[in-house]
Amino acid sequence: MPERKRYTKEFKLDAVSLVLDQGHTRSEVAKMLEVSAQLIGRWVKEYQQDDDGQAFRGNGKLTAEQSEIRRLKEQVKRLEMEKRILKEATEDSSEQSNSCIKILLCIGKLDEESQTNIYFR
Repeated sequence: MPERKRYTKEFKLDAVSLVLDQGHTRSEVAKMLEVSAQLIGRWVKEYQQDDDGQAFRGNGKLTAEQSEIRRLKEQVKRLEMEKRILKEATEDSSEQSNSCIKILLCIGKLDEESQTNIYFR
């Protein structure tokens, strides 16, 4: 299977310019550049729908907003993980404290008044 041909941003912008600025038809431009008229049409449509100058960014090139969203999602993920770890550590700690109190009560080393003081520290 032949590899797909890739076109640079400049090539696409030149093709779009020939259609929009110089008044050539899509099929004329397609013949001149040896690409399909459908491809020229797709490029023109993408260019016209672009509001912030980001048409033909290419794969993996993020806008500033997309980059910020990605960074914030990573931060949320990290904070959720930290929260989970702290919650588990707190639960483990409280279970250990309760276990120690129960052991001390069982062996008679702790009276009811001392137990109340431990819970409210």
